[in-house]
Amino acid sequence: MITSLNNTLKSTFSLYFKDHGSADGMETLLQQLTRGNALLLIIVLGIGGSFQSGYHSTELSSPSPYIQSFINSSWFHRYNEPPPPRTITIIWSLIVSMYAVGGLFGAFSVELITGTLGRKKAMICTSFIAIVAGGIMLTSKSAKSYEMIIVARILYGFSAGLGASSHVMYLAEISPRKIRGTVTLTSAIFLSLGKLLGQFLGLSELLGREQLWNIVLSVPALLSLVQVIVLPFLPEAPRYLFIEKGCEKACKKALQSLWGEGDYKQEMDEMLIEQAAIEAAPRKSTLQFLRDCSVRWQLLTMSVVYCCNQLSGIPAINIFSFDVFQKAGIPTDKIRYVTLGLGVSQIITSIFCGLLIEQSGRRPLFWGGYGLMSASLLLFTVMLNLKDSSYWIPYFSTGLIFLFIIFFCGGPGGASSTLHSEIFIQSDRLAAFVLLGILRWLLYAVLGLVFPFLIDALDSYCFVLFTCVCLLGFLYTFFLLPETKGKTMLEISADFKAITVCGKSFSEEKTLETKL
Repeated sequence: MITSLNNTLKSTFSLYFKDHGSADGMETLLQQLTRGNALLLIIVLGIGGSFQSGYHSTELSSPSPYIQSFINSSWFHRYNEPPPPRTITIIWSLIVSMYAVGGLFGAFSVELITGTLGRKKAMICTSFIAIVAGGIMLTSKSAKSYEMIIVARILYGFSAGLGASSHVMYLAEISPRKIRGTVTLTSAIFLSLGKLLGQFLGLSELLGREQLWNIVLSVPALLSLVQVIVLPFLPEAPRYLFIEKGCEKACKKALQSLWGEGDYKQEMDEMLIEQAAIEAAPRKSTLQFLRDCSVRWQLLTMSVVYCCNQLSGIPAINIFSFDVFQKAGIPTDKIRYVTLGLGVSQIITSIFCGLLIEQSGRRPLFWGGYGLMSASLLLFTVMLNLKDSSYWIPYFSTGLIFLFIIFFCGGPGGASSTLHSEIFIQSDRLAAFVLLGILRWLLYAVLGLVFPFLIDALDSYCFVLFTCVCLLGFLYTFFLLPETKGKTMLEISADFKAITVCGKSFSEEKTLETKL
């Protein structure tokens, strides 16, 4: 089954690139991905990993009035009286926010589940949870239970929190150094695909109708089922097998299964060097990782990047796209199609970023993206204040939002997962994914709660705050972020240790502590 699937993918992609006259570099990348089962594994991981997070971030936008109507009718069915409006608002808020709570617990569990079960079994576990959540969501309507929707959203969140981190970790540990950026960036592509499908299926012409809202919210479970069926036949992450399990033969077999026949001496030697470094400094717990000065710059860098990504306005635009475009002056009946266009632009830009990242490097994508995002938001704020002065300004404002999304997906949004997977060595990776996953989900939850009040209190000027965040990201990545393209993880770690501010570095601090 796996061989036939892989051959189908190979022939499809070969025909595509042949017809489109691709460059030699692209043909080389395609050959590398289709020599073994790597491309199939990337797709299977994607549909059960970041795709799920993307879908769940947009799935509620279209069926929200139908779900609130269902809450009202379920309450009346039980108590023979309509619920107070405040009660409907509270229950609806729980349905929305419990996803982030589940994601937070999922991020907490990454170290335990991924470290105990391995990368492959952790992904299968994630998909099982998503399938259970989908079953609960599907039957909630016939059971007339809004509590089941809340439970399903918590499980979806847990699955997404665990799956997003496990997905990126798995990709980083299967990819050769030369195409590591492109392979890990596929997580951003599947995230955008998930967002687009959530918006597309939510259209009233498809599943966005009152009779079908529970089906819209259960669709991701079908893709999780595909992952559960196919993933057991694909190899475990080679780096995990070699460095953490010490299985040299299993590692080599996994590399050959993924990337075709070969001795893979260079890859094995790199893992051997990293294994020796880890034996000198064994795997750390989350608290030990936080206290370790040698990884302080890596942790600070990813914290700044995730804070800037989450507080740049992107999640707010994804979650509250209807309010943002309504504020910009777009007619209400056209907003859903504009939102769909946003999803398409995200996918195209993410794919382009995947092709560009190994040529341009990581640094320009970060500082260039943040700089252009801040310029777009500043112009958007000006246009919002002028929207009634001319008929074309709402459409120009919409164009600025599209540019903002393109600059994000083609810059920090696309490159963040790559950077995250590169800057921590094997012994630090699990603890890093736990801490940064918790940070990401906390910011997601806080922004979801705060943004409606921000847009009411500050009106158009709320985007000035997002502009300042983007400027902070630009300054930090321009002056402090080292380039990681084409380097081993130990070389990247050495580059971060060499960072100095005002003549001081965290590594010097650690040396002083040791001497004392």
